[in-house]
Amino acid sequence: MMARVEDVVIVGAGIAGLATAVALKRAGVEALVLEKSDGLRATGAALTLFSNAWCALDALGVSQHLTSLYAPIKKGYVTDIDTGEIQEVSLAASNGNDPVRPRSVNRKALLKALADELPPNSIRFASKLTAIETQEHEGSSISVIHMGDGTIIKAKILIGCDGIHSVVARWLGLAEPVHSGRWAVRGLAVFPEGHRLDYNVQQYVGLNRRAGFVPLNDKEIYWFFGTSPAKGTDLGDEPEVIRQEVIENYAKDLPPIYLDIVQHSDLSTLSWAPLMFRYPWNVVFGNLGKQNITVAGDAMHPMTPDLGQGGCLALEDAVVLGRYIGTSFVQNGRLVPKEIDSAIGKYVEERRWRVALLTAGSYLSGWAQKLGSGWVRKFLRDTIFYRFIFTKLVKLSHYDCGKLDF
Repeated sequence: MMARVEDVVIVGAGIAGLATAVALKRAGVEALVLEKSDGLRATGAALTLFSNAWCALDALGVSQHLTSLYAPIKKGYVTDIDTGEIQEVSLAASNGNDPVRPRSVNRKALLKALADELPPNSIRFASKLTAIETQEHEGSSISVIHMGDGTIIKAKILIGCDGIHSVVARWLGLAEPVHSGRWAVRGLAVFPEGHRLDYNVQQYVGLNRRAGFVPLNDKEIYWFFGTSPAKGTDLGDEPEVIRQEVIENYAKDLPPIYLDIVQHSDLSTLSWAPLMFRYPWNVVFGNLGKQNITVAGDAMHPMTPDLGQGGCLALEDAVVLGRYIGTSFVQNGRLVPKEIDSAIGKYVEERRWRVALLTAGSYLSGWAQKLGSGWVRKFLRDTIFYRFIFTKLVKLSHYDCGKLDF
């Protein structure tokens, strides 16, 4: 079978994959995106994008399609489930001068905004990668990609954006992600007549539990519930069962407003999944790239969602990788193998420590916020974590990954 040759192949049409394709397009580099599903997937329902993500979306030229649809978050509140105590937490820079407030957006809308920037036929759905090999071609390395339908594609550059269980990351030899010990339910509630709530993040924390919600617009509210369930507990994949378990069991003592939001869930958006992450030292010391192959997004840095940085970092990855590859392409007028190796190496080194730090910070945040209400635990969570550590972690989101000026 004759193999098709592509300049760039991106595996996975999630946030990282589509954003990387958009970044490369701005430099004039065409990429083929391979997605194993039949359409754009939106597991997780929604996500909060902090200022670092909006800087990346500005560079990609798509932020304006989303800012008109979703309102900025005003404030964040954390309620102790056991005592009812409420404290306000800052989501902005400590100097109060943050020019871009975080916004929570529908994941499908974000994916569509990115996909709409790409030329027709850039995304090939129902395309499952089964194996990767490399060949030497005219003194350089070229990737040979084997697909489930028997198709063979050769790529000058291969970028794995294929999620937590990445085939590309496994080929690179990256350590497998590990289970954090926690699971989460996530969903989108819809109020056709409007919910009439302020645009604030509301969280509820207690021993081994963390829940919350945030309005996206005047009709949609994103909600989540995280816990460390008893061994063997599995809510399965039936949305109605998942919703009832949250209402009648896990969250039955939470405020009525939270239960009402869960009750209004669009069942098609509900998911129950383990929270996985890659140990930060496996990111720092791991093989994140080799010659013409690298990874981005969850394929590089799966992390727990406790800082809301997974999707934000994926957008950063796309801009940084697109800038290095795009600059090489523009300067040489084509993709030069030795320059490709150098570009990917620079991308890996620029991203390695930042994503490892935020992976560790996310895990620490999740651990601290599920502490109970004993005085020692409350002191660690409310005084040490929220007043000192959390504010420093939030500052890490005030980051500009740069522009795409080609």
